[in-house]
Amino acid sequence: MPTTTSASGSRPGGRSARVRAQVLEATGAQLVEHGYDGLTVDAVAERAGVHRTTVYRRWRDVGGLLADLLDAAADDGWEPADTGTLEGDLTALNEEILAGVTADPPLTTALIAASFRSAQAARALRAFWEDRYDRCAVVAVRAEERGELPPGTRSRELLVAATAPMYHELVLLGTPPDPRLPATTARTAALAGRAGAFAGP
Repeated sequence: MPTTTSASGSRPGGRSARVRAQVLEATGAQLVEHGYDGLTVDAVAERAGVHRTTVYRRWRDVGGLLADLLDAAADDGWEPADTGTLEGDLTALNEEILAGVTADPPLTTALIAASFRSAQAARALRAFWEDRYDRCAVVAVRAEERGELPPGTRSRELLVAATAPMYHELVLLGTPPDPRLPATTARTAALAGRAGAFAGP
């Protein structure tokens, strides 16, 4: 699933919303530039131009900041593209993943790395993935309606098969970005799906 993040979120609310946007923007920037070990409440407060007690009161610690940053990323209206074909839809998802993982600054990969250091961030990241998988289930539904997939195809397994190789290559192996990768992995998953690999109970 795409992991493009927005540090400011989309919740209205006057000064409180402005403070949240400033703090989350500073959290993302500090994480990217200095890593998890350089991410402190005091550093974020200074960078955001907010009093440290405000940050401590609302977010408590680094885990709270990271969790809210991920929560803000999920607080959007994103939906998967409807290209008219299963392979096209999966390719579009993978192209968004490629863009997110290779973005400069590399906030997506920094957040993934931080989730291994913070239990709160790990829980927030899992919630983010669950939300993205739920939104993307429509890709399988549309493909079934078009007759591209057998009835009862398990959308989660299809989506994992299509997108996991992207993270494996780009994040785990650090393979240089290949513009052909999104379509290649999407095609493989679509072929498996059509053959019934993800159908049944």
